[in-house]
Amino acid sequence: MKKLKSYVLPIAIVLGVLLHSWCDRFSFLVPYIIFSILLLSFSAVDIKRLRMSWLDVWIMAFQILVSIGLYALLKLLGANDIVAQGVLIGVLCPVASSVAVVSTELGANRETVTAYTIFGNLMVCLVAPLYFSFIGTHQEMPFLQSFALIFGHIGAIIGLPFLVAWLLQLLLPKVSHTLAHFSGLAFYLWALALLSTLGKTFHSIFQYGEGNWATIAWLGVAALACCVLQFAVGKAIGHHYGDTIAGGQLLGQKNSAMGIWMAAYYLVPLSAVFLAFYSIYQNLFNSWQLWRHGRKH
Repeated sequence: MKKLKSYVLPIAIVLGVLLHSWCDRFSFLVPYIIFSILLLSFSAVDIKRLRMSWLDVWIMAFQILVSIGLYALLKLLGANDIVAQGVLIGVLCPVASSVAVVSTELGANRETVTAYTIFGNLMVCLVAPLYFSFIGTHQEMPFLQSFALIFGHIGAIIGLPFLVAWLLQLLLPKVSHTLAHFSGLAFYLWALALLSTLGKTFHSIFQYGEGNWATIAWLGVAALACCVLQFAVGKAIGHHYGDTIAGGQLLGQKNSAMGIWMAAYYLVPLSAVFLAFYSIYQNLFNSWQLWRHGRKH
């Protein structure tokens, strides 16, 4: 069974390509699967011990400053505005809600990863509306309205399972302990969610790609560069604070579905393809990491 885990991601990628239209139809199930994953993950940590750390601060600082910095640099150099927007959203994009699944499989500290899942997503809720007030197609939207819209998407997925897990730990500790005992099932639930998400990802490439293949190619190159940069910098930050794996995953693993939605709604829709490519790259890299970890252990 452990060997199978190394091949879950490439299998999901292949099936996502072949069955992208079919997978897109069932994407409405993903929030319910993610809820189950997060409930199992949150139940496996002592929520009262979750604290913001300097690792969280530096990763958030990178997302905030580098996203707008690279956007400004690309605009200054005369780059395609769609590519610049793709880079902006690709760096600012919140950490994947299921980041704990891969991270803990690779040996990261569960509490470290869980804490940033909450704090990092809240940061994006605050910063993204500020950036979208002067970048994109909805610059006239008031900050509070934009905040409520983004928070509604993020909060429903992150906040509800967190609240349920917290209440279970307080009121029904035996139920919480039972859920924690089965937290390993989160990996297989995540595999189902991944298949649907990747299918939707490829569907978006085919949907927006027709007639824009040159821009699509540049988005693919930029996504690869950003993926390498963020995993490398994240690992360097994590190494400094004693958890290389957590640092790499927290900065490198993105909630591509959320990023695609923000790009499609607030920016030029074609820029969403950046996150589609990024999703492929991050999952290929995570697949390699799981395979390598499996060989070592």
